[in-house]
Amino acid sequence: MPAPIPVDHPFAAEHVSVVGRGGVLSRRDLRSVVERLGGTCAFTLNPNTTIIVTTGDPLPAEWPASVHRVMTEDELCRIAGLPDLETLRAQYYSSRDLQGMYSGLRDDHLRYLEKWGLIRTVAGRYSFADLHVVKAAAADLERGLSFHAILRAMLAERTGQMAFDFQPPRSDRPHARVVSLPERRNSAASLFPSDRAEAIQSANYTLAAKYFLEGAELDDGDERSLEGAASAYRRALLFDPMLVPALVNLANIHYERDELVEADAIYEKAIRIDPECFEAYFNLGNIHHDLARYPDAVVAYREALAVNPAYPEAHFYLAVTLEKLGRSAEARAHWMQYRDLDPDGEFVELAKEFSD
Repeated sequence: MPAPIPVDHPFAAEHVSVVGRGGVLSRRDLRSVVERLGGTCAFTLNPNTTIIVTTGDPLPAEWPASVHRVMTEDELCRIAGLPDLETLRAQYYSSRDLQGMYSGLRDDHLRYLEKWGLIRTVAGRYSFADLHVVKAAAADLERGLSFHAILRAMLAERTGQMAFDFQPPRSDRPHARVVSLPERRNSAASLFPSDRAEAIQSANYTLAAKYFLEGAELDDGDERSLEGAASAYRRALLFDPMLVPALVNLANIHYERDELVEADAIYEKAIRIDPECFEAYFNLGNIHHDLARYPDAVVAYREALAVNPAYPEAHFYLAVTLEKLGRSAEARAHWMQYRDLDPDGEFVELAKEFSD
């Protein structure tokens, strides 16, 4: 007899596929809700799918035989104990709305709270779940506390205070992309070249470069172009499997799609081919950070900085990660480096507060 399903895990052992892009909750929110209910979430139908959640788009004509339940996003909210969609739609606030409610708040305060994962945005607006965090921050500012101290206290108490632990969209995090190719280097196979081998190698590289540049042109951040860019990078790798720039940019696309296992593997492959690949180390650090593997993130960011010590964002995210590990003394040097390298940077005020 199977073990009973816990009341607070109604999706235990379920594989939930979310279909459609017209929903109120973000993909990150949907994944968090499904996982909080005990299920596994995906955004494509697959042979393991047992539940389909539709977010407004028409249902597919066919779905796997394993599916035994179809529900709406509204139903999912009800099961998860969230307000209905109409309430959610009505309870998102702009930064102007929040500043009207809490006069001590500034735009940069909201951005810092978001970057640290304490609040979130949907289409640039803040949700009902953020109000208690914003209100608490505003009250502490009115009491004269430094924003630095407020952030530290909120991060320390985050697990117990937050009703929903949604992270900000991954698209907010910068990742290093390769936009041009280095000069072609002779491979080991060409140490003793024949004319024919050299001609084949040269032709393969020319085709790989052609497809890489096609991919780079499509890889403009628009989700509608991503599949074309990914296909071009894959074609480039067919002709030159060792083309590290194509590997890095293909991994970035997997990362954007929340396919972290695939992205992780490709960044690792790029590093094996080129141990000096800054972009792969930095982006791998981002993956470790997103998965709360903070010690691994520290290692990856340090490797990135060993290759390129003048990249301010690597110092910033290393400092953030060290703070989350409680290693503030180590973090201070990297707050200072970020501040010095990018004096007009988005987070320079935060870096000043943490490094003073």
